[in-house]
Amino acid sequence: MEVWSAFLFGLLGSFHCIGMCGPIVLALPVAKTSKFKYFLSRLVYNLGRVVTYAAMGFVIGSIGEQFSLAGYQNVLSVSMGVLILIMVLIPTGIFAKLFPFKVFTKFSTKIKQYWGILFKDSSIASLFLIGVLNGFLPCGFVYIALAGAASTGSMITGSLYMALFGLGTLPLLLVLSFATGLITGRVKKTFNKLIPIGGVIIALLIILRGLSLGIPYLSPQIVIDQAGEQKVECCHPADE
Repeated sequence: MEVWSAFLFGLLGSFHCIGMCGPIVLALPVAKTSKFKYFLSRLVYNLGRVVTYAAMGFVIGSIGEQFSLAGYQNVLSVSMGVLILIMVLIPTGIFAKLFPFKVFTKFSTKIKQYWGILFKDSSIASLFLIGVLNGFLPCGFVYIALAGAASTGSMITGSLYMALFGLGTLPLLLVLSFATGLITGRVKKTFNKLIPIGGVIIALLIILRGLSLGIPYLSPQIVIDQAGEQKVECCHPADE
């Protein structure tokens, strides 16, 4: 699973972010200052989200790394790919009934309470913290990305994967901060239809990697060396 796919998935799914987080972006505190400082404040807010995503990727990647060290990288990749397919293909209403995340709801309420304090301050530090907290809000789109990060089997790569995912969502949310009229309902609806397709593609790429078919870059052969460690034979012919 190539980490660059996380950026593309984040870029594609940023239209979903507009629907979910757009009101938050538009409600961010505004200081009477220059356009540059306004841009900087919105950038800092979004970087706060990216920091949270990267931290989450580090944690989930460390769990995936344990599976990898135990020799279960293939199983992990296939399992995460199947999980993403389930999350993408099951309608949101049915998914919520099957997995009523009441704990997440309480967590969201707590975050919003802290927001009530932070939104009274337009400083750079407050905007960064708002972004950091926003990254923890329950979001199926983020969960799909986390499944992809877990499949990397590395805490560093998992962190990079989620950071790139977050950076992929950044451009459109910055545009929203300055020109809400450019992103019409019709455009959002069109791209929202493409998000599940992107999720399926990510899932299939992860599953293919886990199947270890010996296809360079797409599904490299994962072998166990004499020391018992896993090695990915990505682009070297078998007879070398």
